[in-house]
Amino acid sequence: MIRIRKKSGFQLLNLRELLHYRDLLAFLVIRDIKVKYKQTVLGGLWAIIQPFFMMVVFTLFFGKLAQIPSDGIPYPIFNYTAMVAWTYFATAINTSGNSIVGSGSLISKVYFPRIIIPLTPVLAGLLDFAIAFLVLIAMMLYFGIHPSLMALTLPLLILLMMLTAAGVGLVLAALNAKYRDVRYTIPFLVQFWMFATPIVYPASMVPERFRLIYALNPMTGIIEGFRSALLGTIAFPWTMLAMSTVIAVVVFLCGVIYFKQVERYFADII
Repeated sequence: MIRIRKKSGFQLLNLRELLHYRDLLAFLVIRDIKVKYKQTVLGGLWAIIQPFFMMVVFTLFFGKLAQIPSDGIPYPIFNYTAMVAWTYFATAINTSGNSIVGSGSLISKVYFPRIIIPLTPVLAGLLDFAIAFLVLIAMMLYFGIHPSLMALTLPLLILLMMLTAAGVGLVLAALNAKYRDVRYTIPFLVQFWMFATPIVYPASMVPERFRLIYALNPMTGIIEGFRSALLGTIAFPWTMLAMSTVIAVVVFLCGVIYFKQVERYFADII
């Protein structure tokens, strides 16, 4: 028999409990992937279509018409490299932000660590990221671009991307459970955040005196890190990445703290 007691004192995250429910987390991740691709015509191609066609549109309007610089490399791969990371991030926070409301029946019937629900899309989205990344590798071969040794930092960049997405997703999921109009603000937040991130333009276009402020956006260092490691556009942005690391960790911890403070009310308000 499992007895559930109110925890005394402050507890950030019960890793032992999460480990105990790891099978549930794996089941939910696999379920999300199956639901996404079940009874679809194109299947896994949907992971490629969104970033690829966004790249085509941005190349036409920003690369050709607006003549936005691309750090000396072809604009299509310059943009697609950023879109691969951004599409994962945007999808993860959007799905995670709506996950608690969408799992109301499960939350009200059985006990398990609620934090598993918003973390599920963050993990499930890695499959789409991997599929889109394969196209990026093909484009690098086509344009004759070879990654540098800094490509070894890719696991760190992916981890920071996941931490940031998880932290933002946890906050949005908790807010959305209480204030249902939050779901309408998530697409606006994602769109605004995209243009505040060096996706259609390089970070070098930002005046140097503002770059430290600009780097407060954790996705700035992550996106520039991806481009530097894979395409060799600029020297590896260690300063930006250091700021992104600190902010990603802070965002994740703040997301966990806020989520843990309000999760006890989910069953009553959903």
